[in-house]
Parts: sequence; structure tokens; C-alpha cells
Amino acid sequence: MRNETILVLMGGESTEREVSLRSGKAVADALRQRFEKVVELDLTRESLGKIAEMAPDCAFIALHGKGGEDGTVQGLLEWMGIPYTGPGTLASALCLDKMMTKKVLTLSGVPTPEFLCIPHEAQKDPQAAVDNAIRVLGLPLVLKANCQGSSIGVAILRERAGAAEVLSELFTYGDQILAEKFLSGTELTVPVMGNSKLLVLPPIEITSSGKFYDYASKYTPGGSRHIIPARISPEVEKRVKSIAAKAYSETGCRGLARVDMMLDEKGEPFVIEINTSPGMTETSLFPDAARAAGISFPELCETLVDLAME
Repeated sequence: MRNETILVLMGGESTEREVSLRSGKAVADALRQRFEKVVELDLTRESLGKIAEMAPDCAFIALHGKGGEDGTVQGLLEWMGIPYTGPGTLASALCLDKMMTKKVLTLSGVPTPEFLCIPHEAQKDPQAAVDNAIRVLGLPLVLKANCQGSSIGVAILRERAGAAEVLSELFTYGDQILAEKFLSGTELTVPVMGNSKLLVLPPIEITSSGKFYDYASKYTPGGSRHIIPARISPEVEKRVKSIAAKAYSETGCRGLARVDMMLDEKGEPFVIEINTSPGMTETSLFPDAARAAGISFPELCETLVDLAME
């Protein structure tokens, strides 16, 4: 057993709080198989000061969404001189912002679906904003709250009717909405871990019982299937892994991240988004991919701590 003190940050105050609590509990249980002292902290404004009191050797970030995955906690930990798991302040902030992520991917030559921004001014005439997005990107149309995770604030618009109401609801999550061209092919996710030397884990094919891979499909047992190995050719798998590694590097990720992708009807891969603090629950994708690569959950968590302290 190792003698470092590991602080697991979980919970938080975002819309993904409940998932984060489950991730944190699973991670803490796994780390206790490798470390003598593992402390859990439900991170809120009131509990922030306890981090300095605990003075851990490393913080394991099991937070999801705003306030935990957006660079704010990462910046605090850096200021305090505490190593932490996952990408740094800039990469964390970048990847939670879907619009900026896609701009960086586009400039870097990483394939991503066509998109446009619907700004907060569009609330004055949401129907006109949706009509413009449909004109540019066609139907079906994917609409996403710009800075949410776990498929919260996501809608697939299949017809013009009711579009204004959908847009108005999505604006409750933030000031910008990402409109994205809909791809109807295979959904994949590619977990990546490492700092300078990367390990791209086996791609996972995702199927869901709902209309798309939404919050309920992700976190309800039986709501989705994780197919490993993905039902793709060796050639496509090689390309998917290469694109995932490039997306990871070009956005400045370190430690770990999960690159979500779609194959279009021709089998061409496109990066949808990058998750810098992926779920670590019993139904989560990253641990599934690690197991497929022969890495147990305790080993995975310990490796992430080692990468943080590297």
C-alpha cells in the first residue's frame, strides 16, 4: 500500500452533481485498494477551504460540468501547488466550451461536423435563429447548450415546428447554443490517457435505447450498450485512434480525456466533443475501455494519480 494522501473531489454544484458523487465514490473505493489514506470531499463554496487544511499529495478530480471541469478548480489547485488528475486549466476550460473546441479542432485539421453559434441575442427572435441554422445546416439539426456535459441541454430538431420553444429552453443553460449538422452513423468514444506519451484505449461503439445517447441512457443501467470491440474495420479503428490522439494533443489535454466521435454514413469519423473529466461510475465508458485493454479499475485510478504527479 502506498502512503500518499489522495483527495477525491466530487459532488460540486453543477447540473451533473449526482453523477459526480457516484463517480467520486467509485474512485475513492478503488484508490483505497492502492493507497492508505484516501479522503472524499464534496466540493462546494463552503468546503473549498478544507483543501488547504487536508494538504493532499494529489487531488483526484471526479467533478463534472461547471465549477469542476471548466478550469476553475484546476486553477485553484495549481495556485495551491497540489497535483491533480486530468487536463490543466486552459485545456479544461477550452474543452467544456463546445464552440471553442470545435474552432480549435477545425484550425488543427481535425474533422468535426459543420456548426454555427446561436448567440444570446437570438432569444429576441428564436424562430428566426433556428430558421437560419436549418438553412445553413439542414434537418435534422443538433442543438447543444454550449457549456454543459452528460448530454444535458441537448436536443435533436427533426422539424421546424416547435423549434423556438426548444431554443428558449436550451438558453436556460447558458448564453450560447451550438447548432451542429446531424450525423446519423455509428457513435463511438475513444478514451485517451497520458502526458507526453499517449495510450489510446479501445474505441467503444455506443447504442442506446432512447432516441439518442442522452442523460438517461448514459446513467440508467440497461439504457445503453457499450460494444467493445467496436464493430468497425481495422483500417477505420486505426484512423479513429489517430484522430482521437490528435484532438487530445491539439487541445492541450494531459492525464486523461474521452474523445466522442461519430462515423457518418460513409464511415468517415468526426469529433463531436472532448470530455476532460469523464464519468467513473459503474456504467461509465472510460473504465469499460480500460478493462478491455486489461487495466483494472484500481490500476486505472492509480495510473491517473501517477500521471498527475509526473
